[in-house]
Amino acid sequence: MTQAPDKDDRGPVTSSSPGGTSGEGTGPTGATVRARQQLPVWQEMLLLLAVALVLAILIKAFFMQAFYIPSASMNDTLVENDRILVQKVSYWGGGGPARGDIVVFADPGGWLDASESRAPGNPLAKVLETFGLYPTGGHLVKRVIGVGGDEVKCCDAQGRITVNGVPLNEKSYLARGEQPSISHFDVKVKPGYIWVQGDNRSNSADSRVHLGDPGGGQVPADDVVGKVFAVVWPLGHAKVLHTPATFESVK
Repeated sequence: MTQAPDKDDRGPVTSSSPGGTSGEGTGPTGATVRARQQLPVWQEMLLLLAVALVLAILIKAFFMQAFYIPSASMNDTLVENDRILVQKVSYWGGGGPARGDIVVFADPGGWLDASESRAPGNPLAKVLETFGLYPTGGHLVKRVIGVGGDEVKCCDAQGRITVNGVPLNEKSYLARGEQPSISHFDVKVKPGYIWVQGDNRSNSADSRVHLGDPGGGQVPADDVVGKVFAVVWPLGHAKVLHTPATFESVK
């Protein structure tokens, strides 16, 4: 919050010219610069608050948004109740989610239960959520494994998921002791859709679980809010996230 400056107690600033008179107003021989009138403190505060709220709305709409993690499906990369920041810049100009991105997306339909879609419990939190100043619920967070046109398959002879025939080395982000998948599948991702999976594979109701749903477990790319780039709370788990190198070999 910015403290309003002390009221200026100087008189009007005037100007004069040789042979003329000085004073307020204008005349044939001189002119006066009027002192700028300051707003009352309460009006300045309201103006600053309005500007801050407009900026918050613009930031939420186009740049960045806060969310919290409602479940253990992304352990140990993201853990329950982590506060995360999602950036939207990467998907400007027609860009879309890329393999390996961790993305937040709106529920495609029936993926969330009541405990995972809880809303803020008090009016102030609801208002702050509207302006992007409070972590938002009602969304899902998963890792993108395949994008439109990809064939995602589980599993090869060594138990690895393959994308377009290229096996993924997922040890750097899978939860400790987790296999890439205990269910087998072979899907072709439709253009404009993504195939997503949680890093805690045995405890993630992701695309694999929804294969029998309308859409076959694939998520419309238009439902993606943005890309997770940082954990900001709790401080002991704060970090910046990067795309795993294994996805660079997929063509």
